Amino acid sequence: MVGGGEGAFIGAVHRIAARMDGQFQLIAGALSGDPARARASAEALGLARSYDDWAAMAKAEAARPDGIEAVAIVTPNHLHAGPAAAFLASGIHVICDKPLAATEEGARQIAEAAGASDARFFLTHNYAAYPMIREARAIMAEGGIGDLRLVQVEYLQDWLASDPGSKQSEWRLDPARAGAGALGDIGTHAWQLAAFVTGQYPSQIAAEVSALVPGRAVDDDARVALRYAGGARGGIWVSQVATGCENRLSLRLYGSTGGLEWSHEVPDRLIRTHLGQPSQILTRAQDRSASSRTPPGHPEGYLEAFANLYSDIAAVIRGDSTPAARLPGLADGLSGMEFIAAARRSSEAGGAWVATGTGTAT
Repeated sequence: MVGGGEGAFIGAVHRIAARMDGQFQLIAGALSGDPARARASAEALGLARSYDDWAAMAKAEAARPDGIEAVAIVTPNHLHAGPAAAFLASGIHVICDKPLAATEEGARQIAEAAGASDARFFLTHNYAAYPMIREARAIMAEGGIGDLRLVQVEYLQDWLASDPGSKQSEWRLDPARAGAGALGDIGTHAWQLAAFVTGQYPSQIAAEVSALVPGRAVDDDARVALRYAGGARGGIWVSQVATGCENRLSLRLYGSTGGLEWSHEVPDRLIRTHLGQPSQILTRAQDRSASSRTPPGHPEGYLEAFANLYSDIAAVIRGDSTPAARLPGLADGLSGMEFIAAARRSSEAGGAWVATGTGTAT
């Protein structure tokens, strides 16, 4: 693991998820840019091998006969590109937290390294790994709601309605380290989720990107209208200043013969509608993706979705290509970066429609 030391949030999530199905063992890490903190963090976790920096770790682990197979990069956004490129160049698989990078230059660096390496690159868009989201994807793939007409995604939080003064807010509110605010932190999740389920990316978007808290240097609210090449229309609204919303993610899709609705607050349930008929409530008992660990009616959620990604990644690394199509990767990361750039271009042009440069999702 690179990053994820004392005081970090997402590093602990990755560690729990990686262990949940017994597919990974954490044995090495450069857990902080501060060598003393890195060593203290490693000692607290009982880590077998601790490194003061990721460059030394990549070189040393690649040279060991018992070196690591994969590395999880859970640093702030501006520190994704360097470690990812170094480990890919060393032939070590990379599992990277989203978004892909803080800048387009960083994204290109990762893309070039991935293109030159036999190692795989994975991006942890964990919401795509919920069982009922995978079921929604299967329904869409078989034409279950007819021709797609409407797409609506909302991802609303309130934790940055004022600055909490935490380690997490410190770097996320710094444009040099985060790159983007709500657009990068949760907007890329919303963008990827819609594409994952529908199999399509919008061809054009029109956006209003705002920093609603006075003096804030990064965006904290964005409203994005969507146009699809096939005629569908939609919208994405992401905000980190929506007071009263802790982590309210929802997806709604409507087609010519039916609709689908999913909410992160009730993740084990998918509402399916057939035109002219009563709505159905599907639960994990109807899930076809075999992504569950507990019996239906026993809730699963955020950590289990992360664990689904890690188990699928382990299978792909060990030669089973079956789950590869549903794993987010480099293409998703590059599309997310283009979404951020296109939304900014549109907002700076007064909400003008701009091309996204994307097409069919994988």
